[in-house]
Amino acid sequence: MRLEAKKYLFDIQQAAALLAEFTAGKEFADYARDAMLRAAVEREFEIMGEALVKLTRLDEEIVVRITGYRRIIAFRNILIHGYADVDDRLVWDVVESKLVVLRREIDALLADG
Repeated sequence: MRLEAKKYLFDIQQAAALLAEFTAGKEFADYARDAMLRAAVEREFEIMGEALVKLTRLDEEIVVRITGYRRIIAFRNILIHGYADVDDRLVWDVVESKLVVLRREIDALLADG
């Protein structure tokens, strides 16, 4: 695996770890009333999506091993370009239902690389 690909995977790994840290012990109500938490969570999702965009251009064989990578990129685009229409419940659902799988896959890719 190329060093640059590892860098993007590491960026995703770090952003996902921060997301897990920021949201640990929180519920949707906490997220909904805390503007700083929402901003932090959205920023880490943006970083992950951008790293996947770059990784896709660099090495598509790696990125296809990440479940839903196209949806993650699309989610990043919504957060950045459609920020006025971001659905907080959708963001929270992604935190609760998708983050664990993503972290596991990224950790495995980095371990294999």
